[in-house]
Amino acid sequence: MKFDTKEFSRRTFIKGSLAAGAALGLGTALDLSGSPFQAAQAKGESKIVHSACPRNCYDTCSILSTVEDGVLKRVEGDKANTYTRGRLCAKGFSYTRSVYSPDRIKYPMRQSKRGGGRWERISWPDAFDIIAKKILAIKKEYGNTLPICLDKYSGNFNLLNYCVEGMMSSIGHTTRATGTPCWPAGIDAQTFDFGTIWNNDPEDMVNSKYMIIWGANPSWCSVHSMHLVMEAKKRGCKIVVIDPILTQTASKADWFIQIKPSTDGALALGIAKYLLDNNMVDYGWLAANAKGYEEFFQYVREKITLEWAAEKTGVKKEIIEQLAREYATAKPASIWIGYGMQRHTNGGQNVRSIDALAAMTGNIGKSGGGAQYAQLQTWGVKYNVMGMKAPAGTTTTKDRIININNSAQEILDANDPPIKMLWIACRSPLTQAAEPQKLKEAYDKLDLIVTADLFMNPTVRMSDIVLPVTTPFETWGLNVSYWHYWCALNEPAIEPQYEAKSDLEIAMGLSKKLNELEPGSCTFPTEGKLEDWVAAEFTPDFLKQFGLTSWEELKKGPRKAVTGLIGWQDGKFKTPSGKYEFASETAVSEGHELLPVWTEEMKTPEKYPLRLMSPHWKLSINGQFQNLDWMMDIHSEPVVEMHPETAARYHVQNGDMVKLYNEQGAITLKAKLTKVTAPDTLVVYEMWLNDKDFNVNNTLKSLPADMGKKATGAPGIAFHDNFVALAKA
Repeated sequence: MKFDTKEFSRRTFIKGSLAAGAALGLGTALDLSGSPFQAAQAKGESKIVHSACPRNCYDTCSILSTVEDGVLKRVEGDKANTYTRGRLCAKGFSYTRSVYSPDRIKYPMRQSKRGGGRWERISWPDAFDIIAKKILAIKKEYGNTLPICLDKYSGNFNLLNYCVEGMMSSIGHTTRATGTPCWPAGIDAQTFDFGTIWNNDPEDMVNSKYMIIWGANPSWCSVHSMHLVMEAKKRGCKIVVIDPILTQTASKADWFIQIKPSTDGALALGIAKYLLDNNMVDYGWLAANAKGYEEFFQYVREKITLEWAAEKTGVKKEIIEQLAREYATAKPASIWIGYGMQRHTNGGQNVRSIDALAAMTGNIGKSGGGAQYAQLQTWGVKYNVMGMKAPAGTTTTKDRIININNSAQEILDANDPPIKMLWIACRSPLTQAAEPQKLKEAYDKLDLIVTADLFMNPTVRMSDIVLPVTTPFETWGLNVSYWHYWCALNEPAIEPQYEAKSDLEIAMGLSKKLNELEPGSCTFPTEGKLEDWVAAEFTPDFLKQFGLTSWEELKKGPRKAVTGLIGWQDGKFKTPSGKYEFASETAVSEGHELLPVWTEEMKTPEKYPLRLMSPHWKLSINGQFQNLDWMMDIHSEPVVEMHPETAARYHVQNGDMVKLYNEQGAITLKAKLTKVTAPDTLVVYEMWLNDKDFNVNNTLKSLPADMGKKATGAPGIAFHDNFVALAKA
């Protein structure tokens, strides 16, 4: 049976108020009785199931799913979770459409010619047979499995999805695309300063007296934090937003400070200078808890002036002085450091300079205080699904590592042995990675590309085999956050639609086939109830942290951690000295500066005078959600936001089509004139729109951020140090 991609991927639009209401988060209840998606369930039966959103988002929402006659009718927030408070975002309310979208990949399929769009439906046994035989052929030809590469990231943060890494380990040592496009420079920075990342419970934000939201936009990217921000404001906390863009969060603040991109460290150092000159430093806290502050203070006194900071950042000297005074005299004061501001070639150093302000004022380890970035304190599971050993007789000693942020070039460069097979899961590199044109070139040298996904995105279209995966509502899961302190069980609400399987079921099925063809060639278990896999993840310490005696208590609803809610409250830092380190020998050993000193920002190239920033969009998470017809009814085309002064310089009117280009590539899209961005800075929100030939990363070079390798295995990527020229299309 063969079908054309265009026919296979056609969208059924739902027009009018139903679609608009659902996409805007008003909820819907689709009557899908009799549809091909109908699951086996007694007529008239209704149930409510505990679910959890596994997307790469601060909020990791607890969900209640209503199922009637085997159909997922409604999703809503679980009020038992005091962080999400029974609410979802627009993306969360669109989950019913994700499950029943006509665009969902329904069956395993094989493409006759990569990128050709002619797909043939195959069975799961056939898919496993093709893949397993290729794995064994590669192993026979090269004597090992290093030519097999895994490119997997965070499209599904269900802890059971780490089985994909476990599956790769179970066949031998392989090539791994390692690192993260998201937050690595900031993680390294806080690792050098604190020893690891550890933010306060976000529900503690209401206790702040002064809050700086620095390079974050929670109104779009952490919507459940905004009620905490506004509650703090109601209690008398002043809210300050520092950002190059007048975001929706900034519009709700008491004070918005528009800064030149990539100069955040200069502003922080200017504040530090004012604090030193005006004796606004908590020397008692520093003496008891910090190392190297004298060296840092000497650097600031000798090298930093407020005039320099003002010129560098575009923030007036008087504003820097006022900000420093207010921050230092409000107790406690908190800084939320967003991920966007560390996506620069000097991003890690900028974060270290901001961290220093929290230490100088003694705000670390305090309720309502801190330098908040992220936390992994609640991730204390066994990672049982990852812990697979290589088969007996494996000749290699370790995996080969390539940089996930430069995978195109590193696939092309790999020769000893070459990379011949690629497995892609929880990720769409061709919509999310830099240099997608080069990535296609790299893919052309491969013998087999297998992608496990929900939708026919550009990465799937460049694959040889696609495996349909389940949504969160069709499988078991366990979810924690990198921001809040709640743990939630995800129970299957409905049967898997069509022939979808979870990544864990795929791993077991592939293992079974490999061992049928060559006994002992794969160590991954070939069977097991998914519920038992969940149970196997719980350690005694993990249970204790959440006040649980058994993991099954989570079937009654989500639970919040009972310990560790205020980062560094015990004053025991995880640095080599056990103190907060202004002077970090670890940083030096990793090739960085000893102190949080200023590192020059990337200069604007003469040929490409406009900075192109690509922040997250409110109706999508990277390449997810915006492709749904409900979302497309709300927002169906990309735009470039530009300041009217910039538009006038290029003779561009609102609604004109413009071309943005550099040596990497080009994009053509509609101009939207707005003063939310500064002159010489363009904003194009990153997203994947179904059936649209648009990818903002066509212009993006694999330019590394300054930090990230220590904590994540590879440096971050400077998404926002992307410069283009503009012409009317």
